[in-house]
Amino acid sequence: MTPLFGVPMRAKTISLFIVVCLLTLALLTPVLVMFYQGAFAPFSLFIHLWQTVLPQYLSNTLLLGFNVVVLSLLFGGVSALALHFLPIKGSRYLRWLLLLPLAMPAYLIAYLYTDLFDYAGPVQRFLRTVFGWQSPNDYWFFDLRTLGGASVIIALVLFPYVYMLTRTALENIDPKLLQANQSLGQTPWHGIKRIILPLIRPTLAVAATLVLMETLADFATVQYFAVNTLTTAIYDTWLGYSDLATANALASILLLLVFMVVVLEQRSRASLNNQSQNLAMSQSLFTTSKPLIALATSFCWLLVIAGFVLPLSLLLVMAWQYSSIEQLTQLLTIGGNSIYVSAMAATVALVLALLFSFYQKFAKHKLAFIPVSFSGLGYAIPGTVLAMALLSTFGPIDFWLNDLADAIGYGRPGLVLSGTVFAIVFAFVVRFMAIANGTITSGLEQVPDNLSKAARSLGSKPSTMVRRVHLPLLKSSIFVAWLLVFVESMKELPAVLLLRPFNFETLSTFIYQLISDEQLEQGAMGAILIVVFGLIPIIWLNRKQEV
Repeated sequence: MTPLFGVPMRAKTISLFIVVCLLTLALLTPVLVMFYQGAFAPFSLFIHLWQTVLPQYLSNTLLLGFNVVVLSLLFGGVSALALHFLPIKGSRYLRWLLLLPLAMPAYLIAYLYTDLFDYAGPVQRFLRTVFGWQSPNDYWFFDLRTLGGASVIIALVLFPYVYMLTRTALENIDPKLLQANQSLGQTPWHGIKRIILPLIRPTLAVAATLVLMETLADFATVQYFAVNTLTTAIYDTWLGYSDLATANALASILLLLVFMVVVLEQRSRASLNNQSQNLAMSQSLFTTSKPLIALATSFCWLLVIAGFVLPLSLLLVMAWQYSSIEQLTQLLTIGGNSIYVSAMAATVALVLALLFSFYQKFAKHKLAFIPVSFSGLGYAIPGTVLAMALLSTFGPIDFWLNDLADAIGYGRPGLVLSGTVFAIVFAFVVRFMAIANGTITSGLEQVPDNLSKAARSLGSKPSTMVRRVHLPLLKSSIFVAWLLVFVESMKELPAVLLLRPFNFETLSTFIYQLISDEQLEQGAMGAILIVVFGLIPIIWLNRKQEV
């Protein structure tokens, strides 16, 4: 036995511990480099930004985050409560239809709705024809290209996080609580206000944190609407001023903001974990009027239509009208690039997650949680920030490798890390490692310890036990983990936009470029492909839950 930080560990265990810690450190190194370089940013440029645009960027970022969280809580929370407590017709279908907007990238909806509701769009043209209006001065119509418009669009895509978590929390609340409330002469609405909402507050806090992190990470939607936030400031500072250090400083501020949100969320729900595990809240506790049920039904269907059905229909119409054989041929190459980098990232993340999760389960010391916990921190890092961190890390390494190769007579090979697919795959692994970790760890927790003890008592080595007992039982979790990372990688835009090699396009960058040029019609088939890939895990997980 060898003591390490006061914890006895055998030599073999220490070796494995060092290996997994080094892998975790490798995943976190870009962020550490980003903080280091940001600390040495030119103070003069930073002051210039602060005196000119930075306060507005910060203000827009905070306002956007607040608006999206409030709207998502409204959309997701109300729909979950309505489906759970009201006898809504078609609730069996609405339960999973309300998840579909998750498959739709926000920048796609932003473009489609702008095209639909702009002055030159079909809606305003129709209104002008019907009412005889001649110019914008003759009537008022809302403008989507604003902070408010961006908030609504992003909330339409992110509210399923709130809906999904709230629905699960409601199903785990003991129905006797509301029955007791009614036996005391109180109305069901009093029970929701005084019992249900306090019980699901931790869940709402988690959902709001997820929504806020995704909002802070958004790049394409806010840029399309010309709403300047910190993510666009990082991008503009790097490309406009060619100043990587200042961009790193801004990225560090954004990352600290994200971590502050995570810490506040954890502190807010630390003492509120008191839910029951009893199932099946009874809808019969509520006797409601038909108008209220009709209103709730309309609200749920409106969310499905606005967040998924209408955008997908518009894409299908565009694809039908504008698709050609040349576009399909081009999509084969671009789609192949997307599938290649996403599959590589999903496979690497899965292998690391299996290593970290098995290590945490079988290592007999108190520090075994470190690899799983710290390797998942990348999920809180916006794609733009992560890309800046990787450029700051791989750039100097590339220069060093070129100097070394030149010194020993092999010439200068050029960009080996920062200008290749390797950087994109690395970014995906860091960004989505938490998803793979969570899925595999959750699957391992469901494997009874008795199986491990039985295998060991029969003389199986740990490697044999893992291969013949645990891995077969984890097939479903392994598939889900790989699929989730694959789909998230397919949709990721900011990191690919900054890290892609020259002339290398993925579906997300291809669609974003067409949107920037107001030519989404030419890439409608590619946009549909992204949506279809996003639907796969939603349908799979819903079927699994129903089974």
